[in-house]
Amino acid sequence: MPAQAHQTFLDLHQGDDPLLLPNPWDVGSARLFASLGFNALATTSSGHAATLGRLDGRVTRDEALAHAAEIVTATDLPVSADLENGFADDPSGVAETVLDAIEIGLAGCSVEDYSGPETDSIYEPALAAERVVAAADAAHRGPGRLVLTARAENFIHERPDLEDTIARLQAFQEAGADVLYAPGLTEAEDIRRVVESVDLPVNVLALPAAPSVVELGRLGVKRVSVGGGFSLVSLAAVVEAATEFLVHGTYGYWNDIARGIEARDAAFE
Repeated sequence: MPAQAHQTFLDLHQGDDPLLLPNPWDVGSARLFASLGFNALATTSSGHAATLGRLDGRVTRDEALAHAAEIVTATDLPVSADLENGFADDPSGVAETVLDAIEIGLAGCSVEDYSGPETDSIYEPALAAERVVAAADAAHRGPGRLVLTARAENFIHERPDLEDTIARLQAFQEAGADVLYAPGLTEAEDIRRVVESVDLPVNVLALPAAPSVVELGRLGVKRVSVGGGFSLVSLAAVVEAATEFLVHGTYGYWNDIARGIEARDAAFE
């Protein structure tokens, strides 16, 4: 990945339309998305975990970084990595993870304020902001740089407190983040309030109840990502085909073979 990848990635957040960011879960899906014409990629912690037979939040720091390195080398597109909580509670540990992320050629990364499944808590606001300060310092201070996305996880973890979410995003902006993200927002008015409350590009997670990409663009959203959505779609398709074979003994799943062959041959060498 070229040294200016972080700037290329950051510039993609300044277009008239939102940057559409698919989330590959392996090298093959990364190349497939590149072949379809996407301009950047981002890893998905849940999608990666699924490839290892695990649930989200059960991947180690070293595994996540090794996976991100594979996605970086899969295409020429800038890649941002989902680094969960930075794999550390303390700010210094988060900074260390971000520095290692730079070394593997990433253009960006995200750090969230959710502690992880073991404790299932949101960091207190002061600590959450300190963690972003440390991450931003690591992401911006050296010759190698990253676009830092700071995530406020309230809504995706069943804590629908919009005021607290906005306050956290504002604190993350002051702490030095480049992009802000509150996954789980689906109401247009909530999204509008978030966008108008900050001065940085805002990412929205594409959920079934969320406004369309066109509507999100009108609300001022600059980036839309799918998280583990495409990974889950692929699992669902395989379950449907395998269930047909196992239960009915028929082969209707081959009806889509032409689309699969076309996609494979366009994406893979």
